[in-house]
Amino acid sequence: MFGDVIKKLRTAHNLNQVQLAGKLNISKQTVSNWENNNILPSIEMLVKISQFFMVSTDYLLELDQREYLEITGLTDEQTAHIKEIIRDITFRA
Repeated sequence: MFGDVIKKLRTAHNLNQVQLAGKLNISKQTVSNWENNNILPSIEMLVKISQFFMVSTDYLLELDQREYLEITGLTDEQTAHIKEIIRDITFRA
């Protein structure tokens, strides 16, 4: 459910509800309501959340489980380094 996805992303980024609320310019109660599946965000807020966590809106809505890293603006060397780190982590798992 949407609330589980938000909570997972929030905790993975070491944020509490107050901190996430501050980053998104909303109240802590709104974050709590999302996580408890009491309400869903507006379309505009859904886009803002996806941009903040660098995931697709489909990921937030559990329509697609793929996760992406935004590397726009990085040099070819930096991109290659990130790919190497990912390969190292993947092969160790």
